[in-house]
This record gives sequence, C-alpha cells and structure tokens, in this order.
Amino acid sequence: MTNVTFTLDEDLLIRARARARARGMSLNAVVREYLEDYAGPSEAAAAIAQLLELADRSTFSVGENGITWQREDLHDRANLR
Repeated sequence: MTNVTFTLDEDLLIRARARARARGMSLNAVVREYLEDYAGPSEAAAAIAQLLELADRSTFSVGENGITWQREDLHDRANLR
C-alpha cells in the first residue's frame, strides 16, 4: 500500500474522525472506501461481473433435461476409463 498525505482544515479532520468512529471505522478506512467507490471497479472486477452476468443469462444445458449429477455420480471411479 502507498501512503498519501492530505492537507485538511483541523475542524474538518476532527468532525470526520468523529463520524468515522461513530460508524466503527477508522478515518483511513472511510477514505479508502470512498476512493474505491469514486474510482469504480478495476478491470478485473468489471470482467468478473460481466462474466457472472453472462452466466446468469445463459440458457445452455447438456442433454434433454440438462445436467443433473448426483454426488455419487461425480465420485463413481468405475466409469473413469
């Protein structure tokens, strides 16, 4: 992580710390949360979200009734040949 220095009015700093403390957070955590929201998702997070959305919309299935494996089917060693 990188350290960043800000110049703030002392009264603003006191009020912000008090509000963060009331939320059970550190001021550092509040600023990090705000910046994460402000910056938006990373490219990786956006790609994962897009993939999950596509998976949710998918109507693909295998076979007449789709895949309906049971736990026993997945661990059946006799059919591994």
